[in-house]
Amino acid sequence: MNALTEQLLVFVASLIANTFSALAGGGAGLIQFPILIFLGLPFSVALATHKVASVALGIGATLRYLKEDIVEKKFAVFMLIGIPAVMLGAFTIIQVPAEIATNLLGFFTLSLGIYSIFQKQLGQDYQPQNRDTKGYIIGGALLFFIGFLNGSITSGTGLFSTSLLVRWFGMDYKRAVAYTLIIVGLCWNGIGGITLAFIGEVKWEWIPILLLGSFIGGYTGAHLAILKGNKLIKRCYETVTILIALKLIF
Repeated sequence: MNALTEQLLVFVASLIANTFSALAGGGAGLIQFPILIFLGLPFSVALATHKVASVALGIGATLRYLKEDIVEKKFAVFMLIGIPAVMLGAFTIIQVPAEIATNLLGFFTLSLGIYSIFQKQLGQDYQPQNRDTKGYIIGGALLFFIGFLNGSITSGTGLFSTSLLVRWFGMDYKRAVAYTLIIVGLCWNGIGGITLAFIGEVKWEWIPILLLGSFIGGYTGAHLAILKGNKLIKRCYETVTILIALKLIF
């Protein structure tokens, strides 16, 4: 495979992965990360490269969502609690055997998708809840845990964040995806990418084309989500969640 073909494949994979990720509220690693491994990158290099490139997803989506004025600044700042956890996850070697951890994560992810399918009205309306001290403490602890996973695994944590914002904080899918793409996609992934770039190796010659695909995909997916509304986002969330679960399990 020549260099031009590689670059084209990387761009197409990045564009598709990040468009669906921006629609579903996470899951770019479902397509992008395996493609990087398929093209010959070692696991650690592919992970670091994917994390660095995924920052552009957050930038593209942020530029689109800021036009809608649906993000509360105070709540966005609250979600930054996950940043230290992202760094901790990137540095920590999980002691649980990889196969067991992957299967558990897969079954948990699958349960999120199935739960959403059977809860027909889940995330269709904005009904704020758990905004008292107790609610923020529990929600913050869960966000911290999701941040830790974000720093240590390849994909799925954006979907966990979206699910938490919908189920615990009572957001509709459009609003939850906006927070996920801006805070997780831009801030968390930015810190994770920088951390992995310092402690690992990045395929820098692929970064420009990956950034371009991530940026265009992030903006396009966010635009479609805003245009089509909660019903489409919910279906995309369920589809991507189940596909990621099956990938992790099998």
